[in-house]
Amino acid sequence: MNRYRSGAPAASFRAAEWIKSSASTATGNCVELAALSGGDVAVRNSRDPQGPALVYSAAEITAFFAATKAGEFDRLIE
Repeated sequence: MNRYRSGAPAASFRAAEWIKSSASTATGNCVELAALSGGDVAVRNSRDPQGPALVYSAAEITAFFAATKAGEFDRLIE
């Protein structure tokens, strides 16, 4: 099993297929995610695709998405 290190350059995630939301802005202000072997998920800045990627467990990503859908972060953009 590969073990990916959070903060490693996104380019080192060679087998990763990066995806971004269809709701991303035309100016490229978005993040991209990639499923990693072992079930982790990598996140990178689409404007800096060679920069660092953060790695989260599937449980962490699931909790983040659930909180986002529930509106827990809405106050940050009001």
